[in-house]
Amino acid sequence: MKTTSTIFLQNLVFYAYHGVAPQETAVGNTFIINLSLKGDFGQAMQSDCVDDTVSYADVFLAVKEEMSIPSKLLEHVCGRIVQRLFRDFPLIEEINLKLAKTNPPMGADIDVAGVEVHCIR
Repeated sequence: MKTTSTIFLQNLVFYAYHGVAPQETAVGNTFIINLSLKGDFGQAMQSDCVDDTVSYADVFLAVKEEMSIPSKLLEHVCGRIVQRLFRDFPLIEEINLKLAKTNPPMGADIDVAGVEVHCIR
C-alpha cells in the first residue's frame, strides 16, 4: 500500500544570528520554524519501527545545526535546511518550510516576517 503521510514540527524556536544588518548578526533574534515533511511512511504504519519513518527528533537536530550557521538571508537558511533534510532523510519527498523572524528591525509594528518554501525532491 502506498500512502502519503505528513510529519510536522510546529513552532520550533531558535535564537540565531541571521540578517543583513550588522546589529542582527551581533545581537541575534528569535526565529520560529514550522515544518511539514511528506513521504510514504506506510511501512512504519505496519511495522511500528522508527527505522521505517523519519524521526522528528533527528529532524530537529539537523534543523538546529543549520540554524546555528549565520546567514544574511532567510532564503539561504531555508535552502540549507531543505538540502540537509533531503540528503539525510531519503524517505522525505516534499518539504514545506516556514521560517519567521520575530520583531524584525524594519521600523514597523509587526510580530514576524519571514519566508515560506515548498520543495519537491
